Amino acid sequence: MSKVGKKGAIYIPKRICEQLGISEEDKVLMRVEGNKLVLEFIPDPLSLAVKIDKWTKTTVKEFERESEEEQNELFSS
Repeated sequence: MSKVGKKGAIYIPKRICEQLGISEEDKVLMRVEGNKLVLEFIPDPLSLAVKIDKWTKTTVKEFERESEEEQNELFSS
């Protein structure tokens, strides 16, 4: 359990961050469903690229294009 601090700050316990793979500076979408606050964490594409096992090669230009497409899908709804 956590509590609300000054200016509405809520700190997520370290073990939960580790379970969800949440990193500092990850983006979060927030929405209200009934009387619940729902958080959806959106990791930075560059952070994901660094963390995952490598199985292919890409150029910076391809990466930027794919990143923009992903962001458009996430934030256009």
